[in-house]
Order: sequence, then structure tokens, then C-alpha cells
Amino acid sequence: MTGTLAGRAAGPLAVILALGTTQTIAWASSYYLPAILAAPIARDLDVATTYVFAALSGALVVSGLLGPRVGQAIDRFGGRGLLAVSNVVFAAGLLTLSVAHGAAVLIAAWVLLGIGMGMGLYEAAFATLARIYGTDARKSITGITLIAGFASTLGWPLTSWLASEYGWRAACVVWAAIHVGLALPLNLLLPRAAPMEQGSHSGVGTSQRSGRQSETFAMVVLAYIFSAASFVSSGISAILPTMLIAFGATSTQALLAGTLVGPAQVGARLLEAGWLGRFHPLLSTRLAMLMNPIGVIALVAGGALFSPVFAILYGAGNGIITIARGTLPLALFGSVGFGKRVGMISLPSRATGAAAPLALGLMVEHIGSGALWVSALASVSGFLALMLLRADRTTSGPAEINGNS
Repeated sequence: MTGTLAGRAAGPLAVILALGTTQTIAWASSYYLPAILAAPIARDLDVATTYVFAALSGALVVSGLLGPRVGQAIDRFGGRGLLAVSNVVFAAGLLTLSVAHGAAVLIAAWVLLGIGMGMGLYEAAFATLARIYGTDARKSITGITLIAGFASTLGWPLTSWLASEYGWRAACVVWAAIHVGLALPLNLLLPRAAPMEQGSHSGVGTSQRSGRQSETFAMVVLAYIFSAASFVSSGISAILPTMLIAFGATSTQALLAGTLVGPAQVGARLLEAGWLGRFHPLLSTRLAMLMNPIGVIALVAGGALFSPVFAILYGAGNGIITIARGTLPLALFGSVGFGKRVGMISLPSRATGAAAPLALGLMVEHIGSGALWVSALASVSGFLALMLLRADRTTSGPAEINGNS
């Protein structure tokens, strides 16, 4: 444990509940917002619905570009202040969106939301936990993803109800108020981390660190792995029913399968918090990268009847990969400089995540069910890249992937 925290009296459970709640609000009011509001916004502003989703893609790129800078700031000063500022930026973006009457203001709103996403989504939260708990942050990272995994489950119905009862502009205003009235105070309740000196090692000796060349190689490998995972996750999530129908499923079967993704994600995260938590994150990440290909094989072998099997495997893999974005870099590199590293590693994955829905959508249109094989190959390539990394090169954790602690 690092011991770098001023005000460490706040218990881990309180931190997890607070940060899990604020992450749920952040995701529900940004990334998941267009799924409900894209159509009414487009209709009101007289633009194509795809224009709204393109604005979201642009926001993801903005957030990715900010990632390394935000992570570096959290490394030095802790994430409490930045996360609180992100709530103000989110609110400003949502209020700007609520008064949009043309494409220019729509774009400006999503630029602000992109800045908020860069400062306030998972990467920033993971870095904040790394500054609070050091290399012991794995359980806390898993904990907040368990809570925030319900962002769409809670956010979509609330946004839909607000939009149907009061209009999409009012829905944006309400989300802005939730950021200022609830998320901001909760983030300000997080423990304050003492500034960390650049040369600090947070309890990890330099003799344990990989050489600069091998560390750079590991970062490149992780960047590729998470880019492949982001391509699969963002692409399939956006067009899952369409892809299953291309495989022969009926609309009802496709809808039923889609409802299983969320519970599968949560179930896998519970498994990661329990049994898989005894092992090095490399093991659970390798297993997660194989789940989508296994699901595709099951779908091909069993036909549309196996749509639920595919959805469960895909959701489970996606749930664990989300946790691995924080726990795997932490295990491989330690907590010193964690925020900047995660920001750099996540840069290409933001780009692939932004491009995936359009890319896989075009594939479904032209090659039908072959699009799922493309996603399976992307996952397999990520698994093979993971085989290039070894647990015995880490700065902390087990020397081998054998469950020893």
C-alpha cells in the first residue's frame, strides 16, 4: 500500500459507493445519452440522426486526446479536484446542448461533453483509485465498475421518461442538475491525495521495474489489446440486434439476447471480484478476450437458437475487459505514473471505439454475418498479443499466473 493519502480515514466502501455513483451519472449523461435522445435532437435541429452520433464520436476523440494530460495531473495531485471539475464541465455541456438550435451549438456542446468525458470517466476514476490505494486498488476498481455497469440500465429509462414527459431539452437540464447537485458533492467527498513527487516509487523499488524498452513494449501491446477490445465492444453494442438477425435470429430472439448482455457483464465482474481476483489480471483478461470468439463459434454451430449464448459470452468478456483497463496496467507497471500511462494506452482505443459502430455497420450491410467473424478475429488478435506479456515482469502481484499471493 502506498500511504500517499491525506485523509485516508474514508473507508474503501464509502469511496467505492461515491465514485461508483458519480461514474454511473457520468456515463448515463454522456456516452449513453444519444441512444435515447439522438432521434428527437435530430428531428428538432433538422439534422440527420447520424450527425448526433458523429458528434458523440468526436467527443470520444476529444476525451482520448485529453487522457494522458488528465492522467498526469492525477498522478501528481490526485483525482478529487479533477473529477469535481468534470461535473461542472459535464453540466456546462448538457446545458449548452439543451439550448442548441443548430449544428454549431450541437458540436460545441459535444466538445464540452468530450472534455468532461476525458476528465471524468473510467480512466480518470481508475487513476484516482491508484493514487488513493496504490497497487491495492484492484478491488476498488472492480467495485466501481460493478456499480457503474448499471449506467445504461438506470440512465436509459430515466432519460426516456424525462424526454417523453418534458422534452429532450429538459432531460439535458435535469442531468446537468444531477451533476451539480449530486455527483459534484460526492466527488468532493473523496479523500484528498497528497502531491506525489516525480521520483517517488510508492513502495515499489526500482530494481523491480522493467527496463524502459520492455515497459514501452508492454504499453504498446496493451494499447493494441484495448483497441481491439474497444472495436469489438463499441461495434457490437451498437448493432447487436442487426448482427444477430443477419445470423438468422428473429427480432424477438435478437431483443431477448440483447437484454442478457448487461446481466452477463455484472455477473462476470462479480466473478472478477471473487474467484478471479485471486489470480493475476493477465489470466482474466486472456479469458475475456476469448469469450467473443467462442460465442461466435457457438452461434455458427447452433444457429439463431444460440443467440443468448453469444450475448452472455460477449457481455461477460466485455465486463471483465472494462476492469482490466485499470487492473492490468496497475499490475504490470505499478501505481507510479499510472494515470499518464492509462491515458496514453487508452488513446487508440478511443479512436477504434468511435469508428467501430460505423465500420461494423457497413460490414453487416455488405458481408452480413461475416461482420461477427471480423469481430472474433479482432478478439483473437488481442488474445495473441496478451500472450506476449508475462506476469513475472510485473512490479507487483504474483510472480506467475498461479493464484499465489
